[in-house]
Amino acid sequence: MVVPPKNAAGVLGPPAGAISYGPPDVADGVECWRIARESEVLDVNSRYAYLLWCRDFASTSVVARLDGAVVGFVTGYRRPDSPSTLMVWQVAVDERARGAGVAGRMLDELRSRVDAIDRLETSITPANTASIALFSAFARRHGATVARTELFGPDVLGDEHDPEILFRIGPIY
Repeated sequence: MVVPPKNAAGVLGPPAGAISYGPPDVADGVECWRIARESEVLDVNSRYAYLLWCRDFASTSVVARLDGAVVGFVTGYRRPDSPSTLMVWQVAVDERARGAGVAGRMLDELRSRVDAIDRLETSITPANTASIALFSAFARRHGATVARTELFGPDVLGDEHDPEILFRIGPIY
């Protein structure tokens, strides 16, 4: 018997096989907003923004479902000036699914579903060690390198926001 790892609250997460992955639909937008808000680390957008995201960028985003309920999401889009680059905007996993590798599986699912990309980008604040570990592990799994540069600093974001460091991962095949 495989015992799933404990999540941040010390509660056992769901077995990996119990979670399914696929594109979001509009009805998932409010749940994505809730998960982002409850993460307490993401910049939370309006409910409306998540509804639009699930409508307009479903082909470059993914949700994780446990018993039909959304327990995680990744939002992404193709860079308009570089269509072979997938920009991952947000990754979040609900408390009840943490500790089961859901975030990494969502990234892998997205990579396998989005055709004709050879790079993945994301921005991460320096203190977000969980995201740094997640994207570094993704790069290792795909035999890719990670280049890091400052994308937006306090001069643009404002002094109250940590700098956003661009992680450019690739080439990935």
